[in-house]
Amino acid sequence: MKPVPLIAEIKPGQSVELLKELHILTGDGKLNQDSRRKLKQVYHLYNFIEPLLAELLVDNPHMTLADHGAGKSYLGFILYDLFFKTRTGGHIFGIETRSELVDKSCALAQRLHFQRMSFLNLTVDESIHSPALPARIDIVAALHACDTATDDAIRFALHKQARFLVLVPCCQAEVAAVLRRNKNASFSKTPLSELWRHPLHTREFGSQLTNALRCLQLEAHGYQVTVTELVGWEHSMKNELIIARQTGQVRANAENRLEQILHELNLDELRDRFIVSEKIG
Repeated sequence: MKPVPLIAEIKPGQSVELLKELHILTGDGKLNQDSRRKLKQVYHLYNFIEPLLAELLVDNPHMTLADHGAGKSYLGFILYDLFFKTRTGGHIFGIETRSELVDKSCALAQRLHFQRMSFLNLTVDESIHSPALPARIDIVAALHACDTATDDAIRFALHKQARFLVLVPCCQAEVAAVLRRNKNASFSKTPLSELWRHPLHTREFGSQLTNALRCLQLEAHGYQVTVTELVGWEHSMKNELIIARQTGQVRANAENRLEQILHELNLDELRDRFIVSEKIG
């Protein structure tokens, strides 16, 4: 794909070296169309996260952010470059199960002198209990964490009593797979099964249902939830952004409604996925 000239997409003071290392810029400083779309998504997400960071900064200059399912850590590096780099406090933790990506991110942070970044090769269970992470995390982010990885990020955030969650779910396959597997039994159980009778509807309904259940789960744990678009649909089909703010005000009927939906739609086997019965905190 033909590179295009570098224009206003790059923010003032941003590290061109970082953007080259992340392969967003070519070696001669150009930006191709695929990279422009990727950069636009990350910038839009930054625009949602930056006010949350600024709010935390008022009372806590040593705030912490965990990028769960960090992958190549595009989000963490750009957040550090745009917000943390010019401040004396704050720390970003990238949590990822693929050791080769963790090693590359560690090496890049060292080259760029991004000293308040840590990358940890941990599973969700390990990350909850690891001494390498503080007992509390202020913000938990998960950008395009596939399938149940978003649920792992939520579980981690609940244990770490996160003030904020910023989630962009991707490829929600688990609920759709259970809907598909139980389809015949569901036909005799509820007329609502017509909502996922056709394979395309199974996939799309399963995706929407997954995120609705996640919102109820968060509301049952004292979070105020906002759901919006990340960027225009022309840039990405994985476009739903869930922002949750810890208020301590539990929505009284959230867990009951969650259980009712699971039962009505013949999804009782997913109860442990969405209703956290173990002690939190």
